[in-house]
Amino acid sequence: MHIAFISLAITMCTGNTLAFPSYGSLAGLNRGQLDQVLSTLQYNAPGKPPGPLKDTSAKLVNDARHPWKPLLPGDLRGPCPGLNTLASHGWLPRNGVATPAQIVTAVQEGYNMANDLAKFVTYAAHIVDGNLITNLLSIGGATKLTGLAPAPPAIAGGLNTHAVFEGDASSTRSDAFLGNNHDFNETLFDQLVEYSNKYGAGRYNITVAGEFKFRRIEDSIATNPNFSLVAPRIFTVYAEAAFPINFFIDGRQTDGQLNLGAARSFMQNMRFPDNFFRRNGSIGADGLNDIAALHPIQPGTNVGRVNNYVVDPKSADLTQFCLMYTNFVKDTVQKLYPAPTGILRQSLKLNLGFFYNSLPAEVPGCSEVFPYGR
Repeated sequence: MHIAFISLAITMCTGNTLAFPSYGSLAGLNRGQLDQVLSTLQYNAPGKPPGPLKDTSAKLVNDARHPWKPLLPGDLRGPCPGLNTLASHGWLPRNGVATPAQIVTAVQEGYNMANDLAKFVTYAAHIVDGNLITNLLSIGGATKLTGLAPAPPAIAGGLNTHAVFEGDASSTRSDAFLGNNHDFNETLFDQLVEYSNKYGAGRYNITVAGEFKFRRIEDSIATNPNFSLVAPRIFTVYAEAAFPINFFIDGRQTDGQLNLGAARSFMQNMRFPDNFFRRNGSIGADGLNDIAALHPIQPGTNVGRVNNYVVDPKSADLTQFCLMYTNFVKDTVQKLYPAPTGILRQSLKLNLGFFYNSLPAEVPGCSEVFPYGR
């Protein structure tokens, strides 16, 4: 059923002005707000996450079945260029609203992302940014929550929970404190080009990624009093620097050098370059540690003012993947969902199980956390 129709039906059936989209996140709502919203949503049980691809060879992905199309009114796009591109080519629903399973499948089919990483990032995003009742997640958008009493300050839908998926020191988006953290920033892309020319002979590569990401972190420390680089953002800030090298380079190319025209095609235009082949063989977050190692920094935050970066000893760093998982469940999810009940609690348990089971095999002995019971 189309999203707009669902929202209209909710308003008509409840007889009030509550307009809560079916993809709107329930994270952070209080008990009274949840009571208002849950009665308007139809439960859609999450299915088992998709497994790995059988064929991981390079292949044309902007083929005749997946042409680029411009956005239509109401289509949603967000801070992730990779997901935006998949939606604009129809690997994801073109309106930008999908189930977690659809996202896991799309990032594998479109980019050859390894199955465990695809599940890890998708279910982390879904748990905090998706709707755990309808099993839908928007890749972007800024639908205001209206008709709730009291009105929450957040927005519904999209990868918008700050410092989780989206966060400070992004390569092509501003920090939330400084303005628009959602849309492509030409000034930042110009800086990326500058660093690519300086360190990569006009291409984006591991060295460029490390130097430019350090520049972005330094800029955020100097201009954003709320700058935060604690887990899980300490992971995603470097992952987003590695992903263009892993996924935006044509699969017939093997030198690890991203053409800047292709970079702009993904990052700004949400479009595969013409005749683009996905990479040959699945890949995870390769290169992340190499990028971080060029200018090591411990997780921390600016405390109270700019240029006051203080290391947080409680946060996982890049070597502590199990602690990062534990931080995410205990410090992020439990704060967003302190006392869920009924079907919401059950759905949280299911999705947290999917998330735990996505942990890479190289993280042995990491015990599952059960904040809502087994």
